[in-house]
Amino acid sequence: MPMQPSLTIGIEEEYQIIDPQTRELRSYITELLEAGRLILKEQVKPELHQSIVEVGTQVCRTPAEARAELVRLRGAIMDLAARSGLKIAAAGTHPFSSWLTQEITPLERYVGVQKDMQQLANQLLIFGMHVHIGIEDPEFRIDVMNVVRYLLPHILCLSTSSPFWMGRETGLKSYRSIVFRNFPRTGIPPEFRSNAEYEQMLRTLVETNSIPDGSKIWWDVRPHFKYPTLEFRVADICTRVDEAICVAAIIQAIVLKLWKLRRDNLTFRVYPTLLIEENKWRAVRYGLDGKLIDFGKVVELPARELIRELIEWFLADVIDELGSRAEIEYAYRILAEGTSADRQLATYHRTGDLKAVVDQLIVETAEGVRS
Repeated sequence: MPMQPSLTIGIEEEYQIIDPQTRELRSYITELLEAGRLILKEQVKPELHQSIVEVGTQVCRTPAEARAELVRLRGAIMDLAARSGLKIAAAGTHPFSSWLTQEITPLERYVGVQKDMQQLANQLLIFGMHVHIGIEDPEFRIDVMNVVRYLLPHILCLSTSSPFWMGRETGLKSYRSIVFRNFPRTGIPPEFRSNAEYEQMLRTLVETNSIPDGSKIWWDVRPHFKYPTLEFRVADICTRVDEAICVAAIIQAIVLKLWKLRRDNLTFRVYPTLLIEENKWRAVRYGLDGKLIDFGKVVELPARELIRELIEWFLADVIDELGSRAEIEYAYRILAEGTSADRQLATYHRTGDLKAVVDQLIVETAEGVRS
């Protein structure tokens, strides 16, 4: 019987640095970091491209704590950017900036990635949200990873925010997922029978000089290589803070539910990776407007219906225990009004102007951060 996990929450977000005049991405992370480190210390980090700034919350116990952290971090980054007349936006891709004109961050780690991945690294102009949940027992961490793969498309449906790429309407709700798929060791992870099997796979990759360590495994969910957490990486970055916290609260509740099932000697069926990838493709393409497959019943149902079922049936007995009903029930607003991707498309179809989409992203990124 695994010990009950701490269920701590940590959230990482990757923001776009925007020039408000052109609405283009601006390569500015080096300058922003110098000031940012004084205020945020290790909570602000560079990313592969200089137009990306990443933040990470402190370890939080509840979604409410995580929300306060995100509000503080977004506000601090907005203030730092404003000193140079710049803005911050949260979306999985920029509506029209091109990767061809972006500068790579001149740090050894990123120069190494560029050398390793060549053009694929340059194309990786995408912005995600990673949610860490504290799971101290390594066997249970693998157990959760195996089971939770089935629910990754549901999580992606709630977070899609990348319908545009290099000035084109892609016809997809999460084009970020497609761009990232070009990297090796991405997508839905395989199933592992034990932590030992996972560790053996990791050792093999390290000993054959395929990767230096677990940080170069980029699955949609992975055991973190340094911390005792399971890291959920499937989501596009959410434009609104409330959306991000809703997704994090749902993920935390899923882990507690799986622990309770395991405690009672029950579990959820583990489905083949190929089938889960089919659902992920549907989430990428259609988001909330599509259908996901219920593999237990072998039928396709509206994504909104299955997400409601996840909340009202699967998670019903743990939501109040965690005290996160308000955060999780925000999902009903997302189901009713659509995700950031849906709102971006609506603005574009109304105005025909991708700059108007960027303006909307800047405003929504500040919602709940700036009163």
